[in-house]
Amino acid sequence: MIIGSHVHFGSEQLLGSVKEAISYGANAFMFYTGAPQNTIRSKINLDYLNEARKMIIQYELDPNHIICHAPYIINLANKEKEEAWNFSISFLKQEISRCEELGVKYIVLHPGSSVKLTKEEGIKNIIEALNIIVNDDSNCMILLETMAGKGSECGSSIIEIKEILDGVNSKNIGVCLDTCHLNDAGYNMDEFDNFLDEFDNLIGLDRVKCIHINDSKNILGSHKDRHENIGFGTLGFDTILKIVNNDKLKRVPKILETPYISKNDGDKELLYPPYKFEISMLKMGKFNPNLLIDIRNYYK
Repeated sequence: MIIGSHVHFGSEQLLGSVKEAISYGANAFMFYTGAPQNTIRSKINLDYLNEARKMIIQYELDPNHIICHAPYIINLANKEKEEAWNFSISFLKQEISRCEELGVKYIVLHPGSSVKLTKEEGIKNIIEALNIIVNDDSNCMILLETMAGKGSECGSSIIEIKEILDGVNSKNIGVCLDTCHLNDAGYNMDEFDNFLDEFDNLIGLDRVKCIHINDSKNILGSHKDRHENIGFGTLGFDTILKIVNNDKLKRVPKILETPYISKNDGDKELLYPPYKFEISMLKMGKFNPNLLIDIRNYYK
C-alpha cells in the first residue's frame, strides 16, 4: 500500500517532512513549501535538502510518491482583476521551480473559483493560464484536484476536469482525486469502480497520479468540502478501505488530509495528528472505533 499524509515543511524544510512521514509509518507524503494562505517562502536550504535525499534513499522512499500542494491563494479561474490573475500564474511558476529544485515531480492544484464570473468563463481562464504555465520540458507535473463544487469552484465533475485537460496544449498535466470532494460533488464512493470506469472512458486512469484519502462530514452531493477522520464520516471505513486497495490504482500514492484530533489541556485546546494511527488502521484493514480516544491517550 502506497500511503502517507500531509506533513509539515518547517524549519528543516524537506528533511523535516521526510522525518515526519517516517514517524507515521508512511511511504508517501505531501507538503506545502510554505504557508498555503500567503506568499512568504524561504530559500531552499541545500544542506537540509541533501540530508533529506539521504533519508529518502535510506528508507527506500520513491521520489514519485512525494507530492507538493500549491497554495490556496492561487486562483486561475478568476480574471476580473488581471493583475491578480497574472500574479497567480507567476506565483505558481515559482512554486513549480521550487519543486524542481527539491526534486518533487508532482504539485497538486485547486483549479480555481470563478467568483462573479460564470463557470464557463472560469474554465476558459484556467485553460488560458495553464497554457502559459505548463510545458513539456518541466520535471514537475501539475495535478488538477477534483473539487467538491463549493461556491463557484471549477473542476467538481469529470466533464469539467476533462474540458480543462483537453484545452491544455501540453500533456504534462494530470489529476489528483479526492474522496471527500468526490462524495460532496455527488459521486457515490460506494460505487468507486463505476466512477473509475467513467473516468477512464473520458480521461484515462493513467492521468491519475495522486489520491487524497478523506472521509466526509457531509452527505452525498452536499458541495460543502469538510473532511472527516477515516471511518467516522459518511463514506465509512469499508468504502475507504476498498478505495485504497483498488487494483486499478495500486501504484498511485494515497495521501491522508484528515483533521487533527483536539484534546483539552486545562484551558488550552491542543491538536494532534491522526496519521500514524489512520495509516496503521488502513494497513491492518480493520476499523478501530476507539481511534480518537487512542490518539488522545497517545499524546499525553
